[in-house]
Amino acid sequence: MDQILATQISSTIGYVDLAVVIAALGLLFIIAYITGRKEEDTSDFFLGKRRVPAAIACLSFVATEVSAVTITSVPATGYSENLQYLQFFVGSAAARIFVAFLFIPVFYKYNCTSIYEFLRHRFGPQTQYAGSVFFFITRLVGSGVRLYAACLAVAIIMGWSLGQTLLLFTVVSIILVTFGGIKAVVWTGAYETALFYLTGAGLIVYLFSRVHGGLAEVWRIAGQAGRLSLFNFNLNLNDPTTFWAGTANAFFIGLAIFGADQELVQRLLTVDTRKSSQRAIISTIFASLPLVCIYLFIGTLLFVFYKQNPQIIEPTQVKEVLSNFTANVLPVGLKGLVLAAIILASIDSPLSSLSSSFITDIYRPLINRSAPEKHYLFVSRAAVVCFGVILALIAFACQPVQSILWFAFQIVSVTGGAALGIFLLGILTNCKSNRTNIIAMTVSTIAMAVILILSERGVIHLAWSWLIAIGTITTFALGYLFSLIKRPANPLPKTNF
Repeated sequence: MDQILATQISSTIGYVDLAVVIAALGLLFIIAYITGRKEEDTSDFFLGKRRVPAAIACLSFVATEVSAVTITSVPATGYSENLQYLQFFVGSAAARIFVAFLFIPVFYKYNCTSIYEFLRHRFGPQTQYAGSVFFFITRLVGSGVRLYAACLAVAIIMGWSLGQTLLLFTVVSIILVTFGGIKAVVWTGAYETALFYLTGAGLIVYLFSRVHGGLAEVWRIAGQAGRLSLFNFNLNLNDPTTFWAGTANAFFIGLAIFGADQELVQRLLTVDTRKSSQRAIISTIFASLPLVCIYLFIGTLLFVFYKQNPQIIEPTQVKEVLSNFTANVLPVGLKGLVLAAIILASIDSPLSSLSSSFITDIYRPLINRSAPEKHYLFVSRAAVVCFGVILALIAFACQPVQSILWFAFQIVSVTGGAALGIFLLGILTNCKSNRTNIIAMTVSTIAMAVILILSERGVIHLAWSWLIAIGTITTFALGYLFSLIKRPANPLPKTNF
């Protein structure tokens, strides 16, 4: 039966699958058109005039957090490793609570369009510029990896080249964001999250129907192969998958991307009040955990499926396991649903947040301070196009990457601590430093990059999972020390004899 299944199902995309993809994309653009009309100024383009419901902001946050990396690379992790990736969610959940009560209040207090405006109010313009530049670097490289993951999957399923797929995704993303701004991004993000759940559920149901012996056999085969291992409490500092390293990494990465990264925070700033924004981010704990569990378990089921069906050729590269399974095994209809989910996951790009940070933190204060609002709106849309092209070029350069999921985390681990450390310095202390913050951020980033290289080459024995924590502490400590050095000494009190 399985041999017939493997040979009869075509690896090409049929009309039904194309219809599913077109319908999914059509609904995406309908939602974008309805919600993104009548963009009048940059407040509307970047914040939606803070009229987005908290539930929609929550679901959009999840869509941005999930991305194509989760859909394609989390199953690959469950397929090739185990369930220990879920350890990261302990630290991630804690980070969301910290962001809700530490970061969100100050962003609303200063009525920030870009979160790096807080750094200007707190320290000065130089720190704002530095924070924005570090965001550009981190987000462009990280999102380039995510875009590559999506394009690789679609290229395999469709039989296209990577260049053709990148061109399509870039054009669609640019059209979506330039037309509707953040309102279109947020509302379509909520739609994408619903589609991700539907696709994941469809994959699990289908895989269970093709696995002999049901859940008991899945438990036996996966358990014997170590694929059901959930916690790793070893105290090995060189192992990035231990509970301690994973939790620390996820907590600090969570603080960095949920609280000090414009792409995700921008979703939270579209709601009307601070309390609504806090409810939105805390709700993401309960909206994203089930989704991660679903796609990780899909990887486990894929491992069992291939073990039970050795006549079906496994992919030569682990990162392509879901794409190959979709192209060569999935039936008509479900194949189109998976393809649609991957495409939509890539369209939820960071173009809006990159544009908002560029206009608010760089263009308006440094290049043109007194232009009319229509001019800033035009430049915002032009910036979306430029950033879209840059993202495509970075994604194309990511082809040598093997483990997409862990590489994406490594990028944030090297650069994320610099921005996070300065944000924490501003929130938790009364330091008055400004230019020296740039030195602290630069030194920290260079040091973390050096440590990562030395660790990868085996010169030192320290897992990359610790880098984000070390980088944050280093930046915070250096910024604090530099502020003490710059602080003038108190004059001696006068004495009268």
